[in-house]
Amino acid sequence: MTVEVCVKAAVGAPDTLGDCPFSQRVLLTLEEKKVPYEMKLVDLSNKPECPEGKVPVFNSGDGKWIADSDVITQVIEEKFPTPSLVTPPEYASVGSKIFPSFVKFLKSKDASDGSEKALLDELQALDEHLKAHGPYINGENVSAADLSLGPKLFHLQALFSRESFVKTKPAKEHLIAGWAPKVNA
Repeated sequence: MTVEVCVKAAVGAPDTLGDCPFSQRVLLTLEEKKVPYEMKLVDLSNKPECPEGKVPVFNSGDGKWIADSDVITQVIEEKFPTPSLVTPPEYASVGSKIFPSFVKFLKSKDASDGSEKALLDELQALDEHLKAHGPYINGENVSAADLSLGPKLFHLQALFSRESFVKTKPAKEHLIAGWAPKVNA
């Protein structure tokens, strides 16, 4: 059985996968579970010709379209339980405030409004959790929380281009070397 998923096309490139972390989360879930799917790219700059008029939307083969990545990934987990991507309840909220903090920081016009500190505090909390429990939020096993957070963290590339970040970042090989003992333990 092949499922269908409508996801965002790239701005200015309607035949290329776009930059929606919620669409990517659904695609990651399908990929991790090895569920065959048909992907339809939706150009959001034109009147979207997709159910619900937004992305992502998902059809598991029963003709009903489902919106909202939280709901979609839950439906995928129920219909395709193996491998399980269920995040243990005690870890379900790990990293959940990073993306809203990031959005608030990006939109901030006041450097002293606390938005930068809030984002850094959330990132530090995630870092501490991963150092203690990693390499994934649920230890050795990737879970729904990772698949939700990963695409959102990828959007931090905008932050990574800031002069302050460029001046203070470790070399990639040192970052990898620092994580290697935890990943290979």
